[in-house]
Amino acid sequence: MPIEMSLTDEHEELRATLRAFLNECSDEATVREQMSTERGYDPDVWIQMAEQMGLAGLIIPEEFGGAGYGYVELLVVMEEMGRALLCSPYLSTAVFAANTLMHCADERNQKELLTEIAAGRMIATVAHAEPNGRWDIEGVEMTATRSGDQWTLSGAKSWVLDGGSAQVFLVVARTDSGLALFRVDPEAPGFRHETVPPLDLTRKLSQLHFEDTPAELISAGDQSANFERVLALTTAALSAEQMGGAQWCLETAVEYAKTRLQFGRPIGSYQAIKHKCADILVETEFARSAAYAACFAAAEQENDFLEMTDLAQSTCSEAFFHAAAETIQIHGGMGFTWELPVHLYFKRAKASDLLFGDATHHRERLANRVGL
Repeated sequence: MPIEMSLTDEHEELRATLRAFLNECSDEATVREQMSTERGYDPDVWIQMAEQMGLAGLIIPEEFGGAGYGYVELLVVMEEMGRALLCSPYLSTAVFAANTLMHCADERNQKELLTEIAAGRMIATVAHAEPNGRWDIEGVEMTATRSGDQWTLSGAKSWVLDGGSAQVFLVVARTDSGLALFRVDPEAPGFRHETVPPLDLTRKLSQLHFEDTPAELISAGDQSANFERVLALTTAALSAEQMGGAQWCLETAVEYAKTRLQFGRPIGSYQAIKHKCADILVETEFARSAAYAACFAAAEQENDFLEMTDLAQSTCSEAFFHAAAETIQIHGGMGFTWELPVHLYFKRAKASDLLFGDATHHRERLANRVGL
């Protein structure tokens, strides 16, 4: 049956409330201030998001202190956060780490860590990608070593979200049983964190190094299928964020085209600018449809959810990047200068395009899934 992709009045109320909140705590001045800090976000805002708005535990079950909502609500939240270019560990902690714990971890660690995340008291992140440049589960090459009841990890993990702020690392590695999830303390011996100079200053990345680092095994059996679903859920959320960024670019481009005068006329009256704005509109609406399809499929646990996610990620990545690039062109030479925020969206768009695999990667996966 076709999925009914429509938002309720409650969803629109959530959007309005969150947009008003982000207008205050994620305006351009605040984004510039936070992206220049080592942490990359405001802890007070994070606590407010968790305690007053319940955002940190939005998709976490109520039994662990969360709100117990699903991916339709997360779609609205991620879209608005992408539109506001929010600097926060939301994707790493409330989406990626929370999903990893819910789908892969044992009950004891779920209760302990998810409760802390939902309350806003813990920043957690997942380390799975490695220097080989692959984002899929086949790219995980790190092997855990066992000695009695103790496990150790050696190797490196790359492009870890918010690694400099995390209080716990969820590390994906291989054992004799298959793919497994390990918990690593940032103070563990043999562990070293290295900040990666990012293209997108609003999202902090790290590289992690392990040298016989003690780790706690918190999963049972092969987690390959579960973690593949986690990656799909995370990329579906990222697609919604990209779509929100593309929407901001569309609104900004149209507003500038209506107010910027050239030879006594608004530049939006010229056909070349009209075409650019129309192209951004079309691509943004395609991205919206794809992101909504993926998130609604996740909420309904549809069988074709993985295919919908690959479609959404490839569509939204390209739409956001093209929208940001064209918005810069519409603004002319000043578009890429430090004075305007457009270049921040351009950099977020490019960085997000590469995060969890670029559009080509997801199109190839989609083709393989449908047997092409």
